[in-house]
Order: sequence, then structure tokens, then C-alpha cells
Amino acid sequence: TAERIASAESSNLRTPVRLHDTAATETELPAPEPKPTSRSNQLESTLDVWATEALSTGVWECGPGEFTADRSANTEVCQIISGHGTVTGEDGTAADIGPGSLVVLPRGWRGTWIIRETIRKSFVIVDG
Repeated sequence: TAERIASAESSNLRTPVRLHDTAATETELPAPEPKPTSRSNQLESTLDVWATEALSTGVWECGPGEFTADRSANTEVCQIISGHGTVTGEDGTAADIGPGSLVVLPRGWRGTWIIRETIRKSFVIVDG
């Protein structure tokens, strides 16, 4: 029918979606701010690269010290670019992390990060 043809034609004329790209290892981040969950007055900086209602991605950096993290409402997947530390869950499972580490904090995870050398990571956070 004419309606079906018009629908098919309009779907072929969709607007292109833009690629989002940043050099995560060297991009300049915004001025650091106090980290709200820090136990040691750390500063953090986040560059948001792209986001939707249910997902966000970007580059994050945080100085040495200790902070708590709560992933009750979302899942985080991150790739450590530089720095070193230890991530420990409430269940006692710990991982020493450094450049190249891939960290998955599933929805419901809670724990502590101890940063020994300023960490920079790229991240994806998925809500729900």
C-alpha cells in the first residue's frame, strides 16, 4: 500500500548518528572537585563523553586516597588507563588494578577503592 511505501521510504532517510571520540589517555579534564564519598579528601574530575537516559560514558580521574562506591542502581564497566589501586567489595573480593585492567562493578555491588597512584579510567555506566 502507499502507506507502507511511504513508511519504508522515510525509514531510509533517517538522520546519521554522530560518532563520539576522545583521546582518553591525554585529553584535558575539567578542574578537579572534592569527591563526595572520599574518606581522605580526594579530588576527582569527570569528562562526560556521551549519555542517554540509561547510559553514560566518559573519562574519570581521582587522586590517591580511599573512597566508597555504591552501584545499587547501575552497572559500571571501566578500563584503567593509568595509576594503581585496589578495589574491594563488601564480600571481601579484592582486585589490584592498574593500566589495562578491565573492571566490572555489577548492579548491587558496593565497596571501597584505595588509590595508591592517581587513577584515570574510561567508563560506561548502565542504569537499571
